[in-house]
Order: sequence, then structure tokens, then C-alpha cells
Amino acid sequence: MFKHLFKLMWNKRGQNFLFLTEILISFLVVFAVFSYITYYYQNYSKPLGFDYNRVWAIAYSGEQLSKNPDTLTTFYANLENSLKSMPEIKEVSFASSNFPYSSSFMSSGFKYGKKEFNMISSYTVTNDYNKVWNVKLADGRWFLPEDFVSKDKAIIINESLSKEMFGKEKGIGKLIGDDENNKMKVIGVINDFKSDGDFSPMNNIMFKQLDTGYLRWTSTVLIKVNETADATFESKLYKFMTSTTRSAVEIQHVDEMRAAKNRDTLIPIFLFIVVASFLIINVALGLFGVLWYNINKRKGEIGLRRAIGASGASVSSQMVLESLILATLSIIIGCFFAVQFPLLNVFNIPANVYFIAILISILFIYALVVACSLYPGKQAAAIRPAIALHED
Repeated sequence: MFKHLFKLMWNKRGQNFLFLTEILISFLVVFAVFSYITYYYQNYSKPLGFDYNRVWAIAYSGEQLSKNPDTLTTFYANLENSLKSMPEIKEVSFASSNFPYSSSFMSSGFKYGKKEFNMISSYTVTNDYNKVWNVKLADGRWFLPEDFVSKDKAIIINESLSKEMFGKEKGIGKLIGDDENNKMKVIGVINDFKSDGDFSPMNNIMFKQLDTGYLRWTSTVLIKVNETADATFESKLYKFMTSTTRSAVEIQHVDEMRAAKNRDTLIPIFLFIVVASFLIINVALGLFGVLWYNINKRKGEIGLRRAIGASGASVSSQMVLESLILATLSIIIGCFFAVQFPLLNVFNIPANVYFIAILISILFIYALVVACSLYPGKQAAAIRPAIALHED
């Protein structure tokens, strides 16, 4: 039977070329769509690693402040005490401007063994940073005041970076860096920290302790507020920070920043899916039209088969089977191109994303072809032998 089907399809290769081309284009478009969806869904399904609820970020300019380290130390100690004395504020931390969901990015790099690690998201924070964000430690501890005077600079890294550097070994106590006089000591490992939005991948992260030398560059206060913090308190806080820092002040709610980040990711994906959907609908209509045209051209053949005893079900199943065989040929060609993406590590996306997208795309194309060929196949089965032979 298959030999007969292949012979029929080969004899109509000119007509089937359009069908093959449409299926191939559909497969590649669907593969791109499901690759994006799979990639972002995998990122979304991973935990954030921190709690953004009721966290406010206060940005100010430190240009009007003294540049003397001792004066700055006293100023920030008084500012922290004043903020903590407010009943609406639970926790306070000073930090670099690249806090979660901000538009700022700071990277660092170092060497461990013979391997270099670059583009590591670097955060400079004070000792209460983990309390503001409710960051959980997988191993080790958070910064303590005595870490300022230790020989080796204390750092905290995330689990992904720890596994990448140390494998199954524990990272606590390890010294990293290629400068013998400026080594960094790992004192803690936190759970993975997804700071660029719910759909962003996990980055390698490193936390450094904010010391007196960095105070002159500090321009961000992060606070954790309780349920009683409202617009009235925000106005009061704004006036306090403006008068204290003698500069322009901006207060941002981190939950609103998170929503904006997610929108920036979702809108392009949504537009891409809409455009791809219209393309797939047009292709489906094209497939339907090609199959309908083929049936009208083959009325004589179909009528003859019915005249010699073929049932309507067998005629209908032949139409569907021919479509599936042609779809399989297009899918094989499409898979050849799709497999190049994980092999060449295109866009630096995990290979399993592409393989999942290929599998889903294959199932989708088969479902599309079956849906488009069922009704034309049913119409072919309804052709009466006498009428078809008479028209032919």
C-alpha cells in the first residue's frame, strides 16, 4: 500500500511541492514559537530566591554629602537609625544601584584554578541586605561586622556559580582570585537569585560587603515596610530623605518595577505569537485549499476506486495518509535545520529547550495536517463513482 502511495505522490510531485513547502515553513515558525515559550516557561517556573513584596527603593544623589570617610560613616549610621526608628519600616539596607528589577547592571570576574569566570552580577550590599529581601542561605552565613577586618575579602555567591566553580564540593571557605594579596573568601552560598524578572534566566551572582570606602558612591537605600505603610507615609519619607540628603529623591515600589520588567518581556513574546498565529492560520487555509484542489483533480481516480469496491472510509484514510507522509518528509527536513540550534548553541539557550520545542512542533504539525485533511478526505469519500466517471 505504501509503495502505491509513494508512486501516486511522485507522479504528482509538482502539485505536492507547494504542500511540502508550506509544511516546512509552518514547522520552522512553530519551532521558533515553542522555543521561545519553552525557554521563558522554564525560567518562570524557577523560584525567585527572594521576596520583593513591600520593598521600596529610595534613590538619591550623594554629591552634596561630605567626601570624608569618617563623616560619611557617621552620616549613614544616623540615617539608618532614623529610618529604623520609623514604625512603618522593618528593615534597612544600603546597596549599589543594581538591585533586583532595576535597570542597572554591574559585573565582575575572577579566576579560580585555571578557569576564568566573567560577567558575574556583582552586588555591593550592607549586612542587613538579606533581611530586606528575605534571601535564604543554602550554606554558610551572611556578612558580619568583623568581616571588614578579615585578611581576605568576604563574598557570598549563589548555588549555580558554586556548582560551576567547585562542582559537588562545598564552596564555603574557598579562596578565589588570581591576586595573592587580594583573595576573596566564600563565606556563604545563597539559593539562586533571579533579579531581572520572572522570565529571566538565573545569573551567576556575587555579593560584596559595602565598606566605608564605597560609601561615597552609595546612592540607594532599600527598605522593607510593613502593611501600615501608605501614601501618607511615603510622602513623609520623601520629605525626610530630601532634607537629609539635600538632593532629589525618587521612591520606587519594587513590586511595580517587577510588573514593568515582566511586561517588557511579555509584550514582544505576545506580538511574536500573534504574528506567528496569523501565519499558521494562512498556512492552514493554504493546506486546506491544496487538498481540496487535489481532490477535484483526482475525481476520476477516486471514482474508479469506488467503482471497483473501495469503501468511503478507505478513500478518506488514503487522503489523510498521503498528507501525513508528505508532512513527515517536510518535518524531516525541518528537523535537520532545527537540530543545528542546540548543536551550535545558538543564543546561548539550553539544548533541552530546543529539543522540547522540536517535539512539540512535530506533534503540532501532525495535528494541523490531520485537521486540514479530514474534511477534504470526507468529501472525497462522498464522491459517487458514476458521477465522477461521467464528469471525467
